[in-house]
Amino acid sequence: MKSRAVFVSVATLAIGLFFPAVAHANPLDTFGFGSREAAMGGAVSADVSDFSANYYNPAGLARAKGLELSFGYFRADHFLKTNGRENSVDPVRGLVAGIVAPGKLFDIPFAFGLGLHLPDDRISRIRALPQTEPRWELYDNRNQRLYLAANLAVSPWPWLQVGGGLSFMAATEGTLDISGDANILSPQNSQLRHEVDADLTAIRYPQMGARIALSKKTAIAVVYRGQFQLDLDLRAKLHGDLAPFTTAFYALEAKSVDAFLPQQVVVGGSWELTDRIRANADFTWVNWSAYISPVANLAVDLNIPPPQGGWPANITPPTVPTPTKVVPIAMHDRLVPHLGVELEPLKLRKIEGFVRAGYEYQKSPISPQTGITNYIDRDRHAFSAGLGVKLLAPLRELPGDVRLDLHAQLSELSNGMTTKTDPSDLVGDYMAGGHIWNVGFTTTVGF
Repeated sequence: MKSRAVFVSVATLAIGLFFPAVAHANPLDTFGFGSREAAMGGAVSADVSDFSANYYNPAGLARAKGLELSFGYFRADHFLKTNGRENSVDPVRGLVAGIVAPGKLFDIPFAFGLGLHLPDDRISRIRALPQTEPRWELYDNRNQRLYLAANLAVSPWPWLQVGGGLSFMAATEGTLDISGDANILSPQNSQLRHEVDADLTAIRYPQMGARIALSKKTAIAVVYRGQFQLDLDLRAKLHGDLAPFTTAFYALEAKSVDAFLPQQVVVGGSWELTDRIRANADFTWVNWSAYISPVANLAVDLNIPPPQGGWPANITPPTVPTPTKVVPIAMHDRLVPHLGVELEPLKLRKIEGFVRAGYEYQKSPISPQTGITNYIDRDRHAFSAGLGVKLLAPLRELPGDVRLDLHAQLSELSNGMTTKTDPSDLVGDYMAGGHIWNVGFTTTVGF
């Protein structure tokens, strides 16, 4: 069918660009921010004072004793399967970094902090999948998320720290404009011009927290993280001559949500059981019921007037694509427990050593996929462990300390069957499950 090869090929490409985009949260929710914190299952809201406080509890910044610079790296590899076949979910990998700068104002301790997660592959990516195609909704594509947070904390009394700030993500808006002459009879002689314009707009959402020391050995904390969504607004226009027959105009506008993070509330506690053993617990309420369907809303305008005398018998002009019927995604709020323990088996004058372990459980928030949609998810059990070493005043020029922390985390996603109510469903029933390995390190220098 050379008759419409050029125009239809270009139009099909444009439509493909604007298929439903996949929505996700950010990787810190699943894989942690900092090796000590990941090793303790993320249960640190009442027991954090380094750069990771920018995510876990901004109030913890006010507990820093001096200027701290942190740098690290982590990688999480997915081994997720459906019907025994690997789903090729991309790894999550990237740099983590941050700074804590404490001081005093009118004899009141305060601190400023920055936290950064920078993927080492791409800063942003869009994957276009129809809502009928099976995908791991909460894991696929989430490595392509740049995270930046800036916070300020104060400690008006020794037993109270409060803090808050903003986290930043980026929304995408772009256009694709194609014009020129498409020669139906001789596609190789077509002359087309294209113009692409994309814009990343910063999206900000708030976070705040408080920590209360009930005693020298016990503290509690509460944290709020705001909701955000990354909008994807894309437009395409194709206009020109379909030589030697007629002219054509095609316009498409797609609006979707490329990423969505529901608001969260964390309540946590930390207990110093002995001089060398600390136990922590966090409980995170996640407002998953506010989740927005990732399927794009399309508006299409197609105008190809027939040539004088009508279309030749061997040519069938393209028609307006059938609009996608968006099926809302049903999700449920969840309370996610995080448990962590830290032991200090080594404590000398110049060196301290730590052993850590943690556990996290998240019941899947996604309703059973019995209809045409296939948002795959399973209950997740995450087991983590880690080691840490702290060198005290290692150099004359460095009277502070140097810390190195390592972590490993295994997330098990239980195997389960997805059963369709319609026996004629094109995808059919399938078994899904798997596991995720997450490893990394963090180095911190305190001045």
